[in-house]
Amino acid sequence: MEPGPEFGQLFRTFEHTAFRLETKDQYKSGNEADALRQFVAGEPVDMRWFSNWLAMISEATQEGRRFSRVRVVSTPLTDYSRFGIFCSEYTNAAGEDIRYLVRDQAGDLPDYDFWLFDSCKLVKMLFDDEENFLGAEVIDDPATIVDHNYWRDAAWHKAVRRDDFAAE
Repeated sequence: MEPGPEFGQLFRTFEHTAFRLETKDQYKSGNEADALRQFVAGEPVDMRWFSNWLAMISEATQEGRRFSRVRVVSTPLTDYSRFGIFCSEYTNAAGEDIRYLVRDQAGDLPDYDFWLFDSCKLVKMLFDDEENFLGAEVIDDPATIVDHNYWRDAAWHKAVRRDDFAAE
């Protein structure tokens, strides 16, 4: 599945839950490049690039649908991971529940990113060697989906709430 309208539609059409496991210490995205540069330089960060995502989360939350994610991070944190903690203050305020898991506690989890929608639609994220998003693979195998539900639950159980992790 190419990144585009079909993939984007999954975020607007799920019924109950959308969960993401993030496993990389950095992602490359043109939309956030300026904000990341501003953050690293200690400048005020222009968050306009994030407004559509935040509006979508807020709308879903108001409808009773839930966005959640666990970010697996290496320590010491990369600039990108610190930027992610900064941005997650906004996404949490919009209604997404983001939690953090230190990499050495994530050995039993997959080493790739995925979205799990309504516990039954699995989408594996695909990246190139430079962490540019290439697209996504929809996986329909029921046993594989059950495994990812288990990994979601295990990651959630071990992960630390964003605010607690940011305070550490």
